[in-house]
Order: sequence, then structure tokens, then C-alpha cells
Amino acid sequence: MSIEVGSIVSGKVTGITNFGAFIDLGDKKTGLVHISEISDRYIKDISEVLSVGDEVKVKILSIADDGKIGLSIRKAQENSEKDSRPQRDYKPSPRSAAPRESAPAYKSREYHPAHKQETKKESFDSLMSSFLKESDDRLTSLKRNTEGKRGGRGGRRS
Repeated sequence: MSIEVGSIVSGKVTGITNFGAFIDLGDKKTGLVHISEISDRYIKDISEVLSVGDEVKVKILSIADDGKIGLSIRKAQENSEKDSRPQRDYKPSPRSAAPRESAPAYKSREYHPAHKQETKKESFDSLMSSFLKESDDRLTSLKRNTEGKRGGRGGRRS
């Protein structure tokens, strides 16, 4: 039994944690099936679906350099279901094959997205410069008023 990415092998559940199940693949190889790769439906507690000693078919998703093997029970079942289902030929419906009557406005020649972006940029720049000018004016008047009350330099003297 060769362990290669994409192959489907059988194994035995050796341990269950709250995040997944450890599967013994033989040849002193152990992999992990993450809780999200056990079933298509939501699983709150893995022990409701799997128990230690169960025989399962798994698909090998990844083999890391450090020897960690990522497995999936869900994808192994999908492949076996796909093999057992008869293949259907795709035939487009007459409605989907019909051409559209008119093109949307964004596909017409009159629309120029680059021109519109430049207009927005100019208006943004002008808004930003007016904001900065107002902000500087407000800060200057605020400094004048607070320095006079504190008795700092440039303040009023009575």
C-alpha cells in the first residue's frame, strides 16, 4: 500500500480529539482527519460519528515534510459516490443558448471607467485640500484661544 497524495486508503481510528481523529494507515504511518473533513454536515462531537477501532476509508490530502499526513473521510466518500453514479451528458437548455437582446450599459462604447476615476480623484483631492485648510485654520484659532487663557507666550495681558 503506497501512501501518495490523492490516493484512497483504508485505516483504523486510533485516537479521537476535539479537533479531529487520528487514523493508523499501516506501515507505522498515522494521519489526522480534521473535524471539518469527516462529513459534509456539521459535527459538534466527533465521538458521535467515530469511535476508536473503527475501520474507515480516507483520502490523503497532504504529506508534510515533517511527516504529518492530512486525511479526509468526506472526500473519500465523494470519490466513491462519483464512481458509482452514471455520467450524464450536459445539454444546454434552449433558454441559456439564446443570445441576449441588448448589451448592458457598462459594455457600450460611451462608458469610460478611466475618465470617471479621474473625475473622482480630482474631486477627492479638492475635498482633501479644503479639509486640510479648514483644519489648519481651526487649529490656529484653538491655539490662540487656549494660550491666552493659560498665560503662555503671545497671550493677552491685563
